Amino acid sequence: MKTLKNIDIKNKSVVIRCDYNVPTEGNIIKDNSKIVKSLPTLNYLLANNCKVIILSHLGRVKSDADKQKNTLRYVAQELADLLKKEVKFVDKCYGDQVHDFVHSCKLGEVILLENTRIMDYPEKLESKNDLRLAQFWASLGDVFVNDAFGSLHRAHASTAGIAKFLPNAIGFLVEDELNNLQILVQDTPHPFGVFMGGAKVDDKLPIIKSLLTRADYILVGGGIANSFLKAKGADIGPSVATDDAEILQELRDLMAKYKGKIILPVDFTIDDGIIYDIGSKSLELYKKYIDNSAIIFVNGTCGKFEDDRFMEGTSSLFKILKNSNKKVIVGGGDTVAAVKKFGFADSFAFLSSGGGATLEYIADGNLAALEWME
Repeated sequence: MKTLKNIDIKNKSVVIRCDYNVPTEGNIIKDNSKIVKSLPTLNYLLANNCKVIILSHLGRVKSDADKQKNTLRYVAQELADLLKKEVKFVDKCYGDQVHDFVHSCKLGEVILLENTRIMDYPEKLESKNDLRLAQFWASLGDVFVNDAFGSLHRAHASTAGIAKFLPNAIGFLVEDELNNLQILVQDTPHPFGVFMGGAKVDDKLPIIKSLLTRADYILVGGGIANSFLKAKGADIGPSVATDDAEILQELRDLMAKYKGKIILPVDFTIDDGIIYDIGSKSLELYKKYIDNSAIIFVNGTCGKFEDDRFMEGTSSLFKILKNSNKKVIVGGGDTVAAVKKFGFADSFAFLSSGGGATLEYIADGNLAALEWME
C-alpha cells in the first residue's frame, strides 16, 4: 500500500475520499475536528498544484428527505474557512453535469461533491460498492487518495471500488492512524489493559472476543457492563442491557473461559432503579489494573456522561488514566467526544478519529477498503 509521498501527484487531478461525516444541527456543524484532520493532506495536494476533488458521505440516505437533510453544503463553507480558499460545492455527485464541471476546473482548485450516499437511494450503489459508480468517480481524476480512516471498515464505491481504476495511495490522516494503532495489533507491550464501555454489547462483542485473546484484562463499563452483570444473574432492573438470550449465554461462556480477565464494576450511580454510572469503589478497582498496565486502550464511557448527574465515573476514569502516566490510546467517536468535553484532549498518547474502523482494525489487523488499495 502506497503512502501519499510515494506516488506522483504533482500537477494532477486528485480524487480524495475524506471523512466529513460530522455532527450537525441544521446548518450548524457541532464539531469540525474531522474536517481539521483532513487539512494536512489537502494542503500538501494544493502545494503540489493539484486539482482536488473531494468525496465524502454524511449520515445515511434512505429517503428523498435524507438527501436534503444530509447535505455537505455547510461542510464546504467550513472547509473554505479553514483552508482560507474557495471550495466549489457541487450539489450532485454523479452524472454528466458533475463530470463536465469538474473537468472545467483548473489545477489548484478545490471541489467538494455532494454526499456520496445520495447514491444509496433508491438503490444502494455506494454502499454495495457498485463498480460502475466507482468508475465514474475515477473518471474525474488521475489519482485516488484515500484519507477517510473512519470509513475504511466499509468497502464502498467511494472508499474501495474507485481504487480499482486509478493509481492510489493513503493520505496523511490514514497513515498516522495506522502507525499509531499498530502497537495494539502487533508486538503489543504487556500487561495490556483495555477499558470497554458503551451501551450495546451486541455491537462490540466481536472486538471484546478478539481483545480477550490478547489483552491481560478488560475493564468494563456502561451498558456493556450491565449485560455481563445480567448474564451473571444480577438484578439490574430496567437498566440498559441486551435481551438476546444467545448473547447472554455467550457472555457467560466468556466469563467462564477468561475468569479473572473481565473486570466488572462493583458499585453504581442509580436513579429510579436504573444504572447510569459506575461508583467510586469500581474506579478504585480499575485504578489497580490501570497502574499495572504498560499500555491501555480505551473505547466507550462508564455511563451516561452526557448528563451532568452521571458524568463522574467517566471524568474520574480519564483523570486516573492521565495520572497513571501510561501509554493510553483512545478510540471511538463518543469516547473522543467525552475526552474533549472533560478537558483531556492533550492528556493521552493518541486519539483515533475512527469509530467502527478503529475497532475493526484492532480486532482484525485489517480494514475492508484497504484491501482494494495498491
